[in-house]
Order: sequence, then structure tokens, then C-alpha cells
Amino acid sequence: MRSSRWVPIAGWCVATATSIVLSSVALSPVLNAARADSGELPDIDQLPAPAAVSETGAAPPPETADPTRTTRPTPSRSRPSSADPKPTSKSPSAPGSSPATTTTAPATSTENGWTVTTSDGVKTYVKSFTTEGGVAVIRMTSKGIVSLVTATPADGYRVEKQGSDVNLAVYFIRTEKGFIVHAQWWNNEPFVEVSEVGS
Repeated sequence: MRSSRWVPIAGWCVATATSIVLSSVALSPVLNAARADSGELPDIDQLPAPAAVSETGAAPPPETADPTRTTRPTPSRSRPSSADPKPTSKSPSAPGSSPATTTTAPATSTENGWTVTTSDGVKTYVKSFTTEGGVAVIRMTSKGIVSLVTATPADGYRVEKQGSDVNLAVYFIRTEKGFIVHAQWWNNEPFVEVSEVGS
């Protein structure tokens, strides 16, 4: 009669012991990989990785199953690897610079003694005018802008510039004599008149 009272207790002890053994066997791969010095669980990256498929598409041969070893599926986590190839992009030019563009040299010609350069549909006229009082280099554009490039007086003369950027006069002057180079855009072409004043 007394032995029948211990049967449920003995069954409970056997069931508890069996569950402890099964739990320790199931956790043994994780516990074996724990750091011995700190007792911490290993980093997830140190656990065995799942089998990878080769470039040919065939999976590696499966490992032979060990009946005494129970394994637990390894959680997958997406982390960048230093071995993974990184995408590369080719830049056509150095950083902070724009792509190289090809430019063509402006066309140059001569018209009535003027050197003419055409760029973006605008003509630029340049010509040198020599007088007894000095040399003036005049520039005009087909937009009607007149400018003095240089004015070099001869000995005994001084230079004066008057007018505006549409009607320009350059004077080479000395006490009793002077020369005027008068330039303006007239009738869709450059017009320059050189005159002498005094005696």
C-alpha cells in the first residue's frame, strides 16, 4: 500500500530529470560556444553559418547526421561583411568638377583692315590707327560698343580720351598741334575718322 503512494512522485521525478537532460543537450552547442573567461553568450556572428550555395548553383554535400547531437537553427541576420564586394561607380571627372566640354576657337577674318573675330554670333573688330601724334588701337563689336584698347603717344604729345562707349574720341595733343581718332558704330559697320587740328 505504501509503495503505491510513491509511484506518482517517482514518475514526476523521472519526467523532470528527463526534461532537464533534453534541455541541456539542446542547448549544448550554444553553451559550448560561450566565452570561457566571461561566461557570456557568443556573438551571433561566431555561431556556425548556414551552408551557402556555390557559384555553380549546387549546394555542398550535407553533413552526416550525428544521432547524439541535436542542433538548433541559427537565426539569420543581415550584416554587411568586409569580404562582400562593394558597388563601385566610375566618375567621368575629378570630384567637384563638371564634365569636360569641347570648345571651338572663334573664327577670325579680315574686313577693310579690321581683324574680325566671331563668337556666339557677335563680331568683334580690332584695328590700329597711326598718326603723327601717336598710335591708337580701337575695338568695336557688332552690338555697337566702342572701346580703346591702347593709346601710345609720340614724343612731345599727350593722350586724352573723350566720349562714351558708343561714340569715342582719342586725342593726341601738343601745344600747337593735335590729332583726333574718332570712332563709332555706323550703318552696321565700324566707322573711324582721323583728323588733324592746329598747325
